[in-house]
This record gives sequence, C-alpha cells and structure tokens, in this order.
Amino acid sequence: MIDGYTTIKKIAEKWAITPRRIQILCSQGKIPGAVKFGRDWAVPIDATKPKDGRETTGVYRNWRKTF
Repeated sequence: MIDGYTTIKKIAEKWAITPRRIQILCSQGKIPGAVKFGRDWAVPIDATKPKDGRETTGVYRNWRKTF
C-alpha cells in the first residue's frame, strides 16, 4: 500500500463498520483524501469517520400505510 494510506478492510475494523459501507462512503466522497486505484480504494490513515447521515428514527417505517 502507498505510504500514508491503508485498505478499506483495516479502516472498517478500526471504525467498526462493514467494508461495503466504507466503499459507499468513498464513492460518495464523504471520506476526504480517499483515492481509487483500479477497483480498490486507498483511504488516508488519519481519516476521520464521517457522521452517519442515514435516517434511523423510524420516520419511514410503514410509510405505505399512511395513504
């Protein structure tokens, strides 16, 4: 790996989330400095975990039944 960068797998273990979630965050540009090499991502070692902006309050639960 390139100096100053690490793999998605190691970052996922460090942040306690799945590697797939890291890939999604990288592709959305939410991890500054993440670079794609072919099919793999390189994430800066000192990158901070972005805030999880997904809705978790249950607002969308049973949304079909509101009509």
